[in-house]
Amino acid sequence: MMRRGGVPGLSMAVVNRERTLLAAGYGLANRAANTTATASTSYLWFSMSKIVTATAALRLVDEGRLDLKAPVGEYVGYLQVPGTTTPSVGQLLNHTAGFGNPMPVRWVHPADAAPPDPGALLRRLMSRRRAYRYPAGQSARYSNVGYLAAGEVIAAAAGVPFEAYVRQSVLRPAGMEHTGFRYENGAGRATGYVKAPRIVDPLLRGLLPVGIAGDRHGPYLSLHPFYVDGPAYGGLVGDVLDAGRFLRLHLRDGEIDGVRILSAPTARRMRSIDQAGKPFDHGTGWFRRPQRPVGTGWSISALARASGTSCGCTPTAVWASS
Repeated sequence: MMRRGGVPGLSMAVVNRERTLLAAGYGLANRAANTTATASTSYLWFSMSKIVTATAALRLVDEGRLDLKAPVGEYVGYLQVPGTTTPSVGQLLNHTAGFGNPMPVRWVHPADAAPPDPGALLRRLMSRRRAYRYPAGQSARYSNVGYLAAGEVIAAAAGVPFEAYVRQSVLRPAGMEHTGFRYENGAGRATGYVKAPRIVDPLLRGLLPVGIAGDRHGPYLSLHPFYVDGPAYGGLVGDVLDAGRFLRLHLRDGEIDGVRILSAPTARRMRSIDQAGKPFDHGTGWFRRPQRPVGTGWSISALARASGTSCGCTPTAVWASS
């Protein structure tokens, strides 16, 4: 897969309910420094973050502090748009809220820059003439904007900033000690790479915000360390060992190492893929392409995977289930 996709480095964890079966790195985390990828290499999680966001939201539901059926405007007033049926909180989480999905190429900032306010980005998007592109409750349409809104709803319901609630309600209880919204001091970082011909470098540098594009290394344009502007839709940073713990939490229906984070019915309901859409079918946070069985009675599911063409180093967590 790495050869076909031109992926310089990859880290992977395979788990079952009880333990990690395999954790390893392959290739290089940084081509310039010749640094190998390992199981403890830190990566941007990108849209793997959405499943953690949904888990935090469902914990608020279990605590009686968030109502999935309530209109989102009850929590964040500017999400109410006159003349439009306001979607529910649950519809944000299963991508049926009716938001479009603008390309988020410029929704990033250098790691050493002050982070922008996600609420300001959402307000700007909501001020557009067609903030909701589709009627709420129809077929699922994948949207980063929906999860940007979900982060603001979670913060309002929890009464603390989104990142703080995710840390206290999911990451720390699950023992995910090396995952957060910033790189850990001293952590080995995977460098992002864009595989593209040298001739398109000026175009790529023009598309990306100032300070993101780095040096060229053979067929790859490197990327300086950066963060995503919206923590709720793609802002986590961490290693596959923690991704494996998060998988085990859900394979165990909301509990890990004796710590219950979600009630078992809530965790099972999250994994129900019951909203048909294109190109993905969706549950609450979880999503997948419509699948055919793999082999006899087995299927392979991926927590999430960053594209090897947009970011050459890739975190992956995978499990098999009968």
